Amino acid sequence: MTMASTVQRFTGRRVWPRIRMLWRAIRPLLGSTIRKLNPRSQARNPVLFIVWCGAALTTIVAIGEPFVGGPAPSGGTVLPAGFTWTIAVWLWLTLLAANLAESLAEGRGRARTSSLRLIRESTTAHRVHHYDSENDAGGHRSSIRDVNSAELQPGDIVVLTTGDVIPADGEVIWGIASVDESAITGESAPVIRESGGDRSAVTGGTRVLSDRVMVRVTTPLGDTEVDRMIELAEGARRQKAPNELALSALLASFSVSFVLIALTLNAVVSPVASPVSIPVLVALVTCLIPTEIAALLSVTGIAGMYRLLQRNVLVDSGHALETAGDITTVLLDKTGTITQGDRRATRFTPVAGATMDELMWAAELSSRDDPTPEGTSTVELAHRHGFTAANDPPDAGRGVPFSAQTRMSGRDLPDGNSVRKGAESAILGWLKHVGTQQTRHVVDELRSQTAAIAHAGGTPLVVAVKRAGGPGQVLGVIELKDVVKEGVPARLSQLRALGIRTLMVTGDNPLTAAAIAKEVGVDDYLGDATPEDKLNLIKQEQAAGHFVAMSGDGTNDAPALAQADVGVAMNTATSAAKEAANMIVLDDDPTKLVEIIDIGRRQMATRGALTTFNIANDLVRYVALFPALFVGVFPGLATLNILGLHSPASAILSTVIFGVVVIAILIPLALIGVPYRMANLARALNRNLLFYGVGGLLVPVIGIKLIDMIVGLLPGY
Repeated sequence: MTMASTVQRFTGRRVWPRIRMLWRAIRPLLGSTIRKLNPRSQARNPVLFIVWCGAALTTIVAIGEPFVGGPAPSGGTVLPAGFTWTIAVWLWLTLLAANLAESLAEGRGRARTSSLRLIRESTTAHRVHHYDSENDAGGHRSSIRDVNSAELQPGDIVVLTTGDVIPADGEVIWGIASVDESAITGESAPVIRESGGDRSAVTGGTRVLSDRVMVRVTTPLGDTEVDRMIELAEGARRQKAPNELALSALLASFSVSFVLIALTLNAVVSPVASPVSIPVLVALVTCLIPTEIAALLSVTGIAGMYRLLQRNVLVDSGHALETAGDITTVLLDKTGTITQGDRRATRFTPVAGATMDELMWAAELSSRDDPTPEGTSTVELAHRHGFTAANDPPDAGRGVPFSAQTRMSGRDLPDGNSVRKGAESAILGWLKHVGTQQTRHVVDELRSQTAAIAHAGGTPLVVAVKRAGGPGQVLGVIELKDVVKEGVPARLSQLRALGIRTLMVTGDNPLTAAAIAKEVGVDDYLGDATPEDKLNLIKQEQAAGHFVAMSGDGTNDAPALAQADVGVAMNTATSAAKEAANMIVLDDDPTKLVEIIDIGRRQMATRGALTTFNIANDLVRYVALFPALFVGVFPGLATLNILGLHSPASAILSTVIFGVVVIAILIPLALIGVPYRMANLARALNRNLLFYGVGGLLVPVIGIKLIDMIVGLLPGY
């Protein structure tokens, strides 16, 4: 065996596998690009549809030319043989380049969601029949049937144990479990999901690692978060934003005007000049209509959603992302957004002569119907202190559940006694309502205790009792502790650097709100906030001309999330909050607001830059094409050939080729986005417009001239 044959065999073994791998990667992209040449697909983009019609017409003319003696003269200029075919080929390549841009953006999304498609496949679900939430909340005695997850409907109850895949999006209604959400969020650490509170939401496709939970299905298969992630990432579900629709309409109107000019041009010049041929008219229209921005406009939208998905943010519309670039005010709910949201009772403090036993008795009773971490931890703390409710069975009396409006919970006992636990102002208001206004001494003592807890960053809950036939009495204070999420203060500083005002809203008393606000560094805060207060605050900001983003995760945040220009819910949020929001942070990181606003601004800057670049390009192309149209009839037009192009045919072909090249050059820019580092968005936009405006004039001058130098070497050009 010779050395040459050995080298050939060795290189062949290494090269061919790489070629096959490259082909497997490119084949889906090419297939998607070619499929988009379907006229029904092109008709969704009026500008590209005009190019498609021009390419088809030029191809028909090229097929017929051999039967009529070759290319017809254009404007007194004899065109070289094969000119029409060459123009037709480059027009089809223009469409391929335009469709390649969108296919690339969608292909990135498909690559990102390849693992999610496996999650979306149907699984077996253990559906509970005739569920009894009061007598058998854990479903141990219920009838359970295994069904395909595709059969589940909202409201169905399923039981999940260790190792089970959660069959659909839902809400834990009983139990607590450790859940692996790494397939969705990318975070390997398991999370806790439990009934009650703001950590009850579960996502279809994730896996239970331990324990047993009962889940109520909230979303059927096909419309889960995983389905939405896949469809949005691949561009299948993307809805055009209002600004994108308006810009598309403007581009279409420009294009139609150029078509009308081309259709009437020969009629206008017929008294003094020879007619311009169909291929040249088509080339003229294709070069002057805004093909590049029409091709790349949708790419910027798909790329923006893809970048958000990379950062574990799910957005339901292009309008939300577009609006994010205009945000000037951000409202952050404290519990679960700024803090961990797992406030737990840590201490009982009696006041007004009450005993510790009286306080624990009332606190335990008023927390029995409170499934939140605050309520369950209060019961646990009372039991750890040795309290036992021997004389009060679990179902004694009527429970009064906590609500965001009343901001308290409690129980009305059969003997006429009533106990309540809640915010200081709510409890004092309740005591006044039942006919017992507390004395100044009691109120001062109470407020000194609540203020001390609030100044330390804790949350005080006041406990009171109204005895049958007797006056109401404040018994004491429960101290709750919460922890600020890691990284929140630094991210809020970044928001301020972007020129955005930050507000914290919370149902906690103003002193606690002030302590947390100082710790995290927000610009302002609102304490003792009810859902109506949050809603009114957003309306006030909007009335003042601000665009508002609201981040929250509780059911009481839903009205505010719906009112905000951009509503951001955490993945652990309640179903109501998720429905009201138009963005969901899958890894529960509220600091993602920085990325959301940055990506929104970058998309806005990118579209402005691309539009400016395209318009500047069109000016240069007009200068290149105009002399070539009638120089055969009016030789004096050659003095307008300021680019020094070789011939009319070369000028037309070089300009068409440049259109293909510039789309290919701009694809990475549309996918990555225009960088900017200014807090002032207007200054950033103006800088980019200047940069890309000047660049849009220089690039075609250089590009068309270089292409012309190559085309001029061809026979006949």
